Amino acid sequence: MTTAQECGSELEPVEVVDAELVEDDHVPGVGEVAVHDPVDAVLKALDADAEEHLNDIRPKKTKDGYARDWQIWGEFHDWLAARTGALLPLSKVTVGTFVSFVTYLDQVIQAPPNTIERRITGVTSEARRRGHTVPKEATEAARRALKPLRLDKRRQQRGRGKASAITPADLRKMANAPRERGPRPDARRQHTIVVPELTRLRDKALHSLKFAVAGRNEEMSVLDDPDIEAVDEGLMVHVPSVKGRPPRPVPVTYGEDIDTCPVRCWRAYLQAKLTAGATPGGPAFLPVDQWGNQGTVRLSPDAVGRALARCAQYAGLTGRRITGHSARRGLVTTGRKKGKRVEKLRHQGGWSANSPVFWEYVDEGEAFEDAATEGIGL
Repeated sequence: MTTAQECGSELEPVEVVDAELVEDDHVPGVGEVAVHDPVDAVLKALDADAEEHLNDIRPKKTKDGYARDWQIWGEFHDWLAARTGALLPLSKVTVGTFVSFVTYLDQVIQAPPNTIERRITGVTSEARRRGHTVPKEATEAARRALKPLRLDKRRQQRGRGKASAITPADLRKMANAPRERGPRPDARRQHTIVVPELTRLRDKALHSLKFAVAGRNEEMSVLDDPDIEAVDEGLMVHVPSVKGRPPRPVPVTYGEDIDTCPVRCWRAYLQAKLTAGATPGGPAFLPVDQWGNQGTVRLSPDAVGRALARCAQYAGLTGRRITGHSARRGLVTTGRKKGKRVEKLRHQGGWSANSPVFWEYVDEGEAFEDAATEGIGL
């Protein structure tokens, strides 16, 4: 473009527009100068950075689960294409595709309702992370399609079922279970194992404290000795932040039974593990092999859950699904039966105010409180 023109013997400046002009005035937008909005560009960049940051700080287990959900979303599309002759893009999350996805998981994969609900959440999160639009009506339709499946007893039995609540009486049985444990029928080495004393003390402390603070497996795993502070009233347990949840200070008082008192059980185990060579101020709970040798790396979250389930099995608590989550459920149900305030229980376990799981536990604990059949002359 000419930036100057001749005028006699001098050059006079001419106004320049840095845009391509098109003569067709009938085309909308043609001939207009494209305006760059720096505010809009910064907002878009910040949104993209925020999305990436939120994904980075998401727990690995959650990210792996969502990635698996997205993979199953792709398998559903392959299955759908084989029947319709058209391969739909994974980015198209609509009412139709999401409801069909629920049907596929239910009838083809035969997944339990809880798993289907988690897949819906995973696909929704992963799609949005990838920049795809997920209309609210699509997720609402998927959950409406799921609702009757959750009420079907046959479908509920597909999964492992909910963890059973344990009680202080169960903890006492676990604490006093025989130390000699026979081999499993399928074990290669058929010999009796004698539980080392250090393992027994660790498990008593782990289970009673887990129950007292309504601790998650991950929370019990990351506890260090300084997090369990001795006070006049018992213990103040500073439960660390896990999976983005806020940390919480949890008061633990002395128990009524020496075998389940979390304060005395912890003190006995702490002294025993330090005597066995544990580093002061290190991980609260350490692995111990069958010969009584103590490890140096903290007990993993899975090991925390397995320890509870294993002790329950050897204590004869069969016929119930006891997992690492049983202690959390047990504190709420037992606490409500004993008249403990709901807010106290909620803060103890770090549940949010609108947690449906927590309120389910509360209802379970209050089942016989002012029961409909009580005192009506039956």
